[in-house]
Amino acid sequence: MPTKRITELPAILRRDVESHKGTFGRGLVLGGSTGMAGAAAMCADAALRSGAGLITIGAPQSVVPVLAAKTTCPTTHPFAETDAGSFAAHALLEAAAVLPAFTAVAIGPGVGRHPSTCWFVLNVIARLEVPAVIDADGLNNLATDLSVLQRRSAPLILTPHPGEMARLAGISPTDVQAGRIRVAEAFAAAHRVVVVLKGHATVVTDGERTYVNTTGNPGMATGGAGDVLTGVILGLLCQRFEPFAAAQLGVYLHGLAGDFAAQAKGEAGMIATDILDALPAAFKRHAGN
Repeated sequence: MPTKRITELPAILRRDVESHKGTFGRGLVLGGSTGMAGAAAMCADAALRSGAGLITIGAPQSVVPVLAAKTTCPTTHPFAETDAGSFAAHALLEAAAVLPAFTAVAIGPGVGRHPSTCWFVLNVIARLEVPAVIDADGLNNLATDLSVLQRRSAPLILTPHPGEMARLAGISPTDVQAGRIRVAEAFAAAHRVVVVLKGHATVVTDGERTYVNTTGNPGMATGGAGDVLTGVILGLLCQRFEPFAAAQLGVYLHGLAGDFAAQAKGEAGMIATDILDALPAAFKRHAGN
């Protein structure tokens, strides 16, 4: 059955005067490893810039001091680590203890591909009970055992670039690019997930509904831009947008922020933190205030 093409964007709800930080959800970013702390930091900051009330970065214990120096508003939680400075397999016990406290989770920014970390990521996904967005090495680890998607119960948003989509779908990046909408829709329908296939005209689909994004520019082809997008979607999930709406609006606003950054910096000179810094203006524009 053909999917329904969606063009109308979700609205940003106005905040009640009696709101408090708990009203807007508590998000957990599981990310970071030695040399990759910045990915988790940008994701967390983007979630807060997108309206989440509270964000915690869960990271390998040796990475936490780096994160504490890089960020101010998120809190941190140390997890057991491998000798390589990534999540250890037995960190799953710690994750199981803290996950119930969160409204939504992001998994993957800077997490790495150590075998113990891969086992940790797969088993966290299998045990999730709240919506989650999975990106970067979270996707690469997931590609080693897609059966996790059939065992899990939580709503999932996957945000692959074409190379990651190719690994997930078992085809070539060329084949992905030749049929972007078809590939994304088929994978989303088969695995009951929302797919955000990044790139020019990013595709968002749950296998029944499909949105093709109209914002963004080539200047966003820079390291860390995807981590910012993951944070935006996490922030919207924290505010209890349903997964397709969170992905759709997140992609649109991330692209709009990228357009604002390009206007200010030029496409060649912009970096991921420029997109992060432009998020408030993008949200303000869409909210009409």
